[in-house]
Amino acid sequence: MRYGVISRVLISGVTGWACLSGWAGTAAEAAQPGAVPPLPVAVKGRADPRETMPAKKLFGHQRDAAPLSPSAVGFYSRGCLAGAERLEIDGPAWQAMRLSRNRNWGHPQLVRLVRRLAVEAQKHDGWPGLLVGDMSQPRGGPMLTGHRSHQIGLDADIWFTPMPDRRLSRRERERLSATSMLSKDRLSVNDKIWSMAHVRLIRRAASYSATERILVHPAIKKALCEGAGKLGGDRAWLGKVRPYWGHHYHFHVRIGCPNGSAGCRPQKPTTGDHGCDAELAHWYRLLTRPKPKVVKPRVPRKPRPPLTLARLPAQCREVLNARKITAPAPIPAQR
Repeated sequence: MRYGVISRVLISGVTGWACLSGWAGTAAEAAQPGAVPPLPVAVKGRADPRETMPAKKLFGHQRDAAPLSPSAVGFYSRGCLAGAERLEIDGPAWQAMRLSRNRNWGHPQLVRLVRRLAVEAQKHDGWPGLLVGDMSQPRGGPMLTGHRSHQIGLDADIWFTPMPDRRLSRRERERLSATSMLSKDRLSVNDKIWSMAHVRLIRRAASYSATERILVHPAIKKALCEGAGKLGGDRAWLGKVRPYWGHHYHFHVRIGCPNGSAGCRPQKPTTGDHGCDAELAHWYRLLTRPKPKVVKPRVPRKPRPPLTLARLPAQCREVLNARKITAPAPIPAQR
């Protein structure tokens, strides 16, 4: 009897919490051991509490795609994704990594490009297969950790580490580290691990018309410029390969705004120049600039305010609210 009273009090307390927080679940669900309090939901006639929440908390907890027509909404670093497609964790020439992050989603056009690159690079370029890192979340949007971009399903990180000749376990996919391509001086690639197969792989990725740009470390851009001369042929593909900080463990493939994505804002197009001369020299000046002899005390910067739902495109609310409609179970015929 005593325990029954305590149980009723506990469940009553949970029920009251659920009502105050706007949770639509039942008290029984809330009382489950280890239950995580869900995020607040919009209630008709009241201000939506999600508008001022960090958007990464809203989009980072979504487990499935928005059941809408495929559309990249907004800009690469401020938007969301409708109708995403999931890249299979295992394919004939690829394996997806860091599965616990649930970031192997993208616009269908990006997913098709990754599959195509994996198969064609394995068949024609001597590449064992792709290890695919972060793409996007099921509904895009800001991520709980990492990337500012990857929000609209048009970005994919491909490891420079080739796929092994066996299927990696889930544990290995969480713990295996990607390999940096840089030498100790961080101004050149490590010739012991960098190869012409890397050059052919990136050339193929850049050759696709859907590819808007590829981001790599400046030292890797330099190695690609040198390797392109050995490969011969047209060097125009190098114009899509852009040097940038980091990106020596993986290269970042970005596609342009797909057809049917009216709300997608494109990035300023590349110039078309191969970028192996003046641009690369500029980056090396940045990499080799001397450190100041007198280090001034750094004034802590004020943290950047988190991106909220209110600052995302209006269509992202529809993406966030979209739910799958499950058909009711058929009623068995009476006998």
